Amino acid sequence: MKNEKIMYICARAGSKGIRNKNLKILAGKPLIAYSLEQAKASHLFQFIAVSSDSDQILQVAAQRGADFLIKRPASLSTDQAPKIPVIQHCVAKVEEVYGQTFDTVVDLDVTSPLRHSSDIHHAVQLLEKSTSANLITGTPSRRSPYFNLVELSERGFVQLSKTLNKPVFRRQDAPACYDLNASIYVWKRDALLNHSSLFQEDTLLFIMPEERSIDIDSEIDFLFVEFLMKQKQNSKANL
Repeated sequence: MKNEKIMYICARAGSKGIRNKNLKILAGKPLIAYSLEQAKASHLFQFIAVSSDSDQILQVAAQRGADFLIKRPASLSTDQAPKIPVIQHCVAKVEEVYGQTFDTVVDLDVTSPLRHSSDIHHAVQLLEKSTSANLITGTPSRRSPYFNLVELSERGFVQLSKTLNKPVFRRQDAPACYDLNASIYVWKRDALLNHSSLFQEDTLLFIMPEERSIDIDSEIDFLFVEFLMKQKQNSKANL
């Protein structure tokens, strides 16, 4: 039986770190264009939907190939609104219009333009071959809570965030830790609609390399990603 898949991009107009971030031109394209292009290049999805409170974002998404546009209600467009209810709202809207259900639901974060379409393909494949409810992506962490990640105690003194019975003297000897890179989220439909938490008992992690895991959250992030993209473009031009 065919497994029907749908991909969502959730893109609000507001942004604290970078003004109008989702439409900001990055190496010649609006930031949202990269996620739309990657979704199409994966050849996985029956529909690509974009949810936003911004008519301008929805217009650009339509121009860049989105199949379905969802005007997000104000209650789901605040800084405090969690993401899962937004995606649940998207699923309900698209299934209502098209009169069908989707087995697998994928969310791509606009702020992760360095991912490859192969990352999407492999992440979806990993979840669909498992019995798990959902999957998130991450990259090996540069800091370890067992070695060089600290916090302040109630008395204001520095302490390791996590400790082991046997002290760790090299980061390489600490348990493996990962930074969530806010790139790809994959759910089996029923798990998405029946849970409000990202983390389930059987949530999987798809590991991506650091160079494809930068999440644009500030102007410095944006400039760094733009630098990497231009370097790559120059390398191709010089071949």
